[in-house]
Amino acid sequence: MYLFQDESQDKPQEANVTASLEFVLLGFADKPHLRWFLFGLFLSIYILILMSNGIIFLITKLDPALQSPMYFFLSNFSFLEMCYVSVTLPRMLRDLGTQRRRIPLVACATQMFFVLELAGTECLLLSVMAYDRYVAICHPLHYPLIMNHRLCVQLVIGSWITCIPFQMGQTYQIFSLPFCGSKEINHFFCDIPPLLKLACVDTSVNEMLVYIVAVLFVIVPFLLILGSYSKIISTILKLPSAASRSKAFSTCSSHVMVVVLFLGSGSITYLRPKSSHTEETDKVLSLFYTILTPLLNPVIYSLRNKDVIMALRKLLCK
Repeated sequence: MYLFQDESQDKPQEANVTASLEFVLLGFADKPHLRWFLFGLFLSIYILILMSNGIIFLITKLDPALQSPMYFFLSNFSFLEMCYVSVTLPRMLRDLGTQRRRIPLVACATQMFFVLELAGTECLLLSVMAYDRYVAICHPLHYPLIMNHRLCVQLVIGSWITCIPFQMGQTYQIFSLPFCGSKEINHFFCDIPPLLKLACVDTSVNEMLVYIVAVLFVIVPFLLILGSYSKIISTILKLPSAASRSKAFSTCSSHVMVVVLFLGSGSITYLRPKSSHTEETDKVLSLFYTILTPLLNPVIYSLRNKDVIMALRKLLCK
C-alpha cells in the first residue's frame, strides 16, 4: 500500500499500486552530450575493478607466501569490492546505453539494501584489518596465537552479517513512506537522501534513523581504527631502527589511505546537515565511495606491498 497525492484533495489517498510503482534514475541525464563518453569510461572502470580486485583475490588464495591473516582479510576485502561495485555500475551502464532509466520499486529497494549492507560490511572489515595490524605491531609475539584462523573467519563472518538486520530495517522504513508527485531520483542508484526528497510526509524520524545507523557503522568503526592506529604509531616510534619504523609505517599506510578515502566520503554524504545536501554534491561523493575507492584499493595495496608485487610477478610468469 502506498500513498499518492490527488490534485483534488489536500491529503494523500491510499492506493494499491505497489506492483506498478516505478522510479526513474536520472543519473547523468543532464549531460546527454557525454552519454557515450561516460558509458565507455564507466565500462572501463568496471572491468578494471573486477580484474584488479579479482587478481588480488586470486593471488592471496594461491600464493603460499600470502597465507597470513592480513592477506586473508585483504582477499575478503577484494571480493567485497567486486560485489559492491556490481550493485550499482551494471544498471548505470544499462541506463546510459539504453536510456531506459525506469527501475521498479522492488528492484530499487533491493539495490538500496545491498549498497547499504556492503558499505556497512566494508566499514566493519576496515576496522577488523586495523585490529589485525594493531596485534601484529603491538603484540608481535602473541600474533599467531591471537589471530588464529578460527578468529579470522569469525571476524569476517561477523562483518558480513552484523549489518543485515539494521539495513533491512532501514530499507523497509524508507520504502514504507508515501511517495507523491515526481518519481524521478536525481542519482545514479537508489540512495537514501534523494529518495527522502520524494516523500510527501515528514521524514525527520527516517533522517534520525539514518544518522543513528551511520554513527554505528561509520563513526564507531572510524573511532576503533583511530584507537588502533594511535597505539600502532606509539609502538612504531619506539622501534630502535629507522628501517623497522619505515617498514611498519609502509605496512599500515595503505590501509590508512583506504580508510580516509572510503569513510571520509561516506561520512560526509550521510552525516552532514540536511540543509547542505545538494543533488550534484551527493552524486560526486557517491562516485568516490562506490566507484573510485574500489578502483584505487588494488593500486594502493599492490604498489605499496612488496609481497603482493612478488606474488603478482610469479602469477604472470606462470
